[in-house]
Amino acid sequence: MPALLLDTAPLRSSPEYRRLWTGLTLAGVGSQLGVTAVALQVYDLTRSSFAVGLVGLVSFVPLVVLGLYGGALVDAHDRRRVAVLSSVALLVASVLIAAQAWLGVGSVALLLGLVALQSAAFAVNSPARTAIIPMLVPAEQLPAANALGTLSMNLGVTVGPLLGGVLVGTVGFGPAYTIDVVTLLVALVTVLSLPPLPPLGGARKAGLASVLEGLRLLRGWRNVRTTFLLDLCAMVLSQPRALFPAVGAVLIGGGATTAGVLASSVAVGSVLASLVSGPLGRVHRHGLAIAVSVAAWGAAVVAFGLVLLLAAPAHGGAPSGSVTTTAVPWTSWALWAACTALAAAGAADAVSSVFRQTVLQSAAPDWARGRLQGVFIVVVAGGPRLGDLVAGADADVLGEALAAVAGGAACVLAVVVLMAWQRGFLRYDSRRPVP
Repeated sequence: MPALLLDTAPLRSSPEYRRLWTGLTLAGVGSQLGVTAVALQVYDLTRSSFAVGLVGLVSFVPLVVLGLYGGALVDAHDRRRVAVLSSVALLVASVLIAAQAWLGVGSVALLLGLVALQSAAFAVNSPARTAIIPMLVPAEQLPAANALGTLSMNLGVTVGPLLGGVLVGTVGFGPAYTIDVVTLLVALVTVLSLPPLPPLGGARKAGLASVLEGLRLLRGWRNVRTTFLLDLCAMVLSQPRALFPAVGAVLIGGGATTAGVLASSVAVGSVLASLVSGPLGRVHRHGLAIAVSVAAWGAAVVAFGLVLLLAAPAHGGAPSGSVTTTAVPWTSWALWAACTALAAAGAADAVSSVFRQTVLQSAAPDWARGRLQGVFIVVVAGGPRLGDLVAGADADVLGEALAAVAGGAACVLAVVVLMAWQRGFLRYDSRRPVP
């Protein structure tokens, strides 16, 4: 039985990793709380799922540009210093977002601009923190460290959205954003406690040439490239979170709290999968495991959409409820069925995340790891933002239920096509890592 449980060896053996993990977990809670509050505020101001999807678009552009350049910075400079400076920038952006809520500005354009600023800081911060991990734990503990990282992320997307929904529905947007500021401040302190972490193999000059070199590596490194493409299949084609505000306001009821519960359900599944992730360290066919996991995500999103179709077959996509409604229909079968489907999606994503990170960290050499982590964060964080736009646009045309069904089905089909093209990826073996 103990072999089934999460392997906590990296937390026990490395105090530096333990501090980093603690900071990442706190920052994740605050960040996801903020993401939920922003989506709810935009929906409250516009009553449009497409407008919620625009949040993803405005954050995607700086994420791509700064994510790629941020990876080059990580390969060229002390990784602790890059993490500290970008954490300060994240904190400043979050303070400004909280200020606009407390002042009652009510400007969607201003909010979107601040989200873009926050996304730019995150694009540098995330690859810096992630590239630090292999410098703090031995190679044999990387799968365990990545399982812990997945748990950390999913604790954030479990507690954060739920807390954000409850706070918005009870005390408003200002207090919700303020919690985000406090968690980021504590996370900054944990990064400051780390020792200097210069890149191994010597510094490389950060610039366009360095960024392009990192991108060129992906042409030959098929296994790493395929992990990115598979994640894009899931996150761009079948990311359902932009649908949650309208589902809470119209299809199921309960407003902001229901939206938070739905978002948290994805993470609950991920957390449960992470807690029993012990056997994952014995899996060597990482390519096959990733492909199956991504297809399972798409199938679970289809199930979520079918629940919505059965719950409100006559819905035409015109929002009429309030995002601040707090009377959640806890006895509704649709709410629990939707949460179950989303939890299954989250469990599949957790397994995929562990193996995708392990392939990148074990197959790629340290001298390229920062730039590839930059690409990774563009895919992992940018993909869902593009997915928000796709889902929001689809929902305005098809309705939220059909948008989920179509997106999930497209994800499964894309996995089948991609694996028919990259059959060698299915044979990837962690005992012989090849990028």
